[in-house]
Amino acid sequence: MRFRDRAHAGRALGERLRDRYAGSADVLVLGLPRGGVPVAFEVARVLAAPLDVFVVRKLGVPGHEELAMGAIASGGTRVLNEAVVDALGFGEEEIARAAAVERRELGRRERAYRGDRGPVDASGRTVILVDDGLATGSSMRAAALAVRAQGPKRVVVAVPVSAGQTSEELRADVDEVVCLRTPEPFYAVGAWYDDFAPTSDDEVRRLLAAAETTAVR
Repeated sequence: MRFRDRAHAGRALGERLRDRYAGSADVLVLGLPRGGVPVAFEVARVLAAPLDVFVVRKLGVPGHEELAMGAIASGGTRVLNEAVVDALGFGEEEIARAAAVERRELGRRERAYRGDRGPVDASGRTVILVDDGLATGSSMRAAALAVRAQGPKRVVVAVPVSAGQTSEELRADVDEVVCLRTPEPFYAVGAWYDDFAPTSDDEVRRLLAAAETTAVR
């Protein structure tokens, strides 16, 4: 199964989640920006649930930023890919330097997307974390652990496509993983979309504003 774009993937994912979560008053859908937000918007619409963002930043290997050595999330959570860190021989100094750069961008995005609203409150709620796909899963794991620290009722990871090993490993950190497809070989998230154009800050803000006017909180 290929997806036309993120909206198509979100509608399909929402339908998979509908029977269990639609209409539940405690459900909160959190999109990981930027690319996870268009998917999460459609999921929230199908479930008639509120939508918000949960900002996560990948910690890329210096000079090879597409390779994740970990991730940081709102609230200060940091997750490391120990296999990558050990293989490259990175110490705390290199990791801290990368984290400092990404922490500034994380703060910028929180201000850009959420303005002066307070932090996301997941306490006692069923939180559905949504992204457009999972490769290493570092960003999603950071998000899941940060949300878990708030005392939610349930944490669900929902994605259209994932590397099979990644989705299995995530099950240790969350209550449920919902994934429409785990292709082998996986290649990359974008390989399973016809249109995988970058999502802009303006689109994230537009979708959040649209969700705010339609969701019942």
